[in-house]
Amino acid sequence: MSSTNRRGFLRHAGLASCLGSPFLSHFATPSIGRAARRNKRPRVAAIFTVLRFRSHAYNILENFLGPYYFNGKLTDPGVDVVSFYADQFPEDDMAREVSKRFEIPLYASINDAMCVGGRNLDVDAALLIGEHGDYSYNAVGQHLYPRKRFFDEAVAVMRRADRYIPVFNDKHLSYRWDWAKEMYDTARRHKMPLLAGSSVPLAQRKPPLELPNRSQIEEAVSIHGGGLESYDFHAFEVLQSIVESRAGGETGVAKIELLYGEELERARESGRWSHDLVDAAMAAENAMRAKRQPRPSSGVFRTNQKQPAKVPPRPNGPHAIAIEYKDGLRATVLKIGSSADRWNFACRLNCETKPRATAYFNSPWGNRGLFKALSHAIQQQFILGIEPYPAERTLLTTGMVEATMRSFERKGQPIETPHLNIAYQAKPWNEFRETGHTWNTITVETPQPTTFQPRSFAEFER
Repeated sequence: MSSTNRRGFLRHAGLASCLGSPFLSHFATPSIGRAARRNKRPRVAAIFTVLRFRSHAYNILENFLGPYYFNGKLTDPGVDVVSFYADQFPEDDMAREVSKRFEIPLYASINDAMCVGGRNLDVDAALLIGEHGDYSYNAVGQHLYPRKRFFDEAVAVMRRADRYIPVFNDKHLSYRWDWAKEMYDTARRHKMPLLAGSSVPLAQRKPPLELPNRSQIEEAVSIHGGGLESYDFHAFEVLQSIVESRAGGETGVAKIELLYGEELERARESGRWSHDLVDAAMAAENAMRAKRQPRPSSGVFRTNQKQPAKVPPRPNGPHAIAIEYKDGLRATVLKIGSSADRWNFACRLNCETKPRATAYFNSPWGNRGLFKALSHAIQQQFILGIEPYPAERTLLTTGMVEATMRSFERKGQPIETPHLNIAYQAKPWNEFRETGHTWNTITVETPQPTTFQPRSFAEFER
């Protein structure tokens, strides 16, 4: 770990000491502290749905099995992946070949991966990647990924050993709120550092956007170009990662309403959201694209996956999600157009008329590049046992997604969300975000590897 990154984490650790045991109980674990004092590289079990080209497991693990660029610097992962568990093996599976090439045993159960083939817990952290693969949908179109099962089976091994280790859970905690809350409560009860959520908030902001400390935000919008639920989650995380820093901290969400079709048009005409915020957010994206060369269009977003189970009918075209926070903040998530690269944000501060806006630049390699900063944050959590940013953020966004789907199930009826009374204070986490320096090295001309090719430091130097 670089001295800069270590100093940043020591600042977090020092802050935790000043705040006392309640804060420490959320972010410190004695076993990892002992490992760090011995200068031990944490041993990691990688538990995933599928490993194939451009799956989340591919995008994350390529930054775990060799050095990678973060903020323009070649970075050592600082951890060792010592076991694999794959839940599915599609036709284009890479798990078996990668396991053999990197000499990482591929086990038939999560228990065995956590125990590295033995009888007892033998890893210091669990990397849970429950995204992609051929899984069914429920009646309202939620993808039934096995994130809760992965978590439960990993925790069962920890419980048997009476040793609880840091866990990363990719994307939202679960498609069911009660399961998500149970996962969070389990982590807190056992003082187990839990990191989850989206990679998008860690992306470069163009133009740079930093709100003044304790800003009073009147209204905010978050814009994406993807599908209901899956991309709404990322947009919720972008929104939340900024508004959570407002004066008074996060207070929770009181109501969620999905708008589409005729209701969307009526909401637009009645001014449910401020059009100047939308214009400012889209203008930030247009300015960003005007300054950059076009991205390759040779299928870089294809995943070579067979078609999964049939998705139930969903709204066609644009949609909006109206959000009312408990403290009166109004926010809207908007789906505009069709683009895997669209992540825009705008807000208006109290006593200001001009919106503040930014667009998130993922990378010259599309969304694949987002996982470099995310991998770095995960690794720092595993090394020092400290959450880079609060798990409460993703608990809240998980509940927001679930409420959105209940609104869809009820044909756009507003959903009261008293269970999302989730208040928290976010600490500074800028050091985990990509500044854009990496894209001076990885450019649109840099060929994307299409096979799994993490390299050594020596290979980078050649």
